[in-house]
Amino acid sequence: MKVLRQCCGIDVSMDALDVVLITLQEDFELKIVSSGQFANTKRDIKKLMNWVKRHQLNDLPLQVVMEATGVYHEQLAYALYDNGFELAVVLPNKVANYCRSTDVRRIDDKISARHIAEFGLLKKIDNWTKPDASLLKLKGLSREREQLLNERTRAKNQQHAKEHMAEVDKFTLKRAKQHIKFLDKLIDQIETQMKDIVDQTPWLKKKINYICSLKGVGFITATIVIAETNGFNLIRNSRQLVCYAGYDINNKQSGTSVNTKARISHKGNKHIRKALYFPALTAVQHDEPLSNFYNRLFDRQKIKMKSYVAVQRKLLILIYTLWKKEERYNPEYCKDKFLLEQPREAALTELDQVRS
Repeated sequence: MKVLRQCCGIDVSMDALDVVLITLQEDFELKIVSSGQFANTKRDIKKLMNWVKRHQLNDLPLQVVMEATGVYHEQLAYALYDNGFELAVVLPNKVANYCRSTDVRRIDDKISARHIAEFGLLKKIDNWTKPDASLLKLKGLSREREQLLNERTRAKNQQHAKEHMAEVDKFTLKRAKQHIKFLDKLIDQIETQMKDIVDQTPWLKKKINYICSLKGVGFITATIVIAETNGFNLIRNSRQLVCYAGYDINNKQSGTSVNTKARISHKGNKHIRKALYFPALTAVQHDEPLSNFYNRLFDRQKIKMKSYVAVQRKLLILIYTLWKKEERYNPEYCKDKFLLEQPREAALTELDQVRS
């Protein structure tokens, strides 16, 4: 029987790689060609690639699909990409939702690999591309900086509590202050390293300068957004970007009895949302188009945070636009554009539903 498509699913864990190769037949039946298990090491990854080449049908394209499992999938993903395989990396919750739609009650690594392969056969998934080395370093540094900022906040709160105790040991208080100074030093080192990476990458520096022309968006904010999206590499439009960052609207309506309140999903990249919080506050104060945009929403809703979240969403789209067009921010253009959007009831209804 004629084979329409083929897909290789890999379930990745810290120590093992479970692999299943499945084909889609002409009668839309799924057939398991072969399965195997390999160690998650460089040596066995080479064996895995040879195994795939040996069992695949050469006259049909083959896509390898795996879940994003922390950092354990990265070694395999880099090796497959460097050796010319078409590779897709999907979020675990997407495969988990597909698994719930099947009748399988028992789940193990081999069954998970089969489900991943079936998901790849039945869905059209964009191929994964290897991140740019500079952007990958910036992503790691920005997340390390975020962790240190959280730690510094905790340390300052602890210092504040100790200073207001009835009896406090002066050496304890001294060590608390030294700890905060040490964290400040580490944060400064990371920010300097991030600036050095950008300075050594001319094309990246040029584009970040365009983004920094936005009021309220500084170097750190621009770098975080670009690093977390891998330079918008797999982003095709602003709607997809909004979903990736978790600013998309979630609500459920069915019949007359089910009608939940709409709110943003929070299912996207939390680092982007966190990075855009303070820039939105600043932009509302210093940028006329965004200020008018915020005031218009606040007049309709009377809820500050909902309006600020809408400004964050708008800032993210502006960053994406400036990155793609390689242009500086033009407030007059955005002023006219926001005014044109005002009478569009559909757009205002969606923004009216945005909730943090």
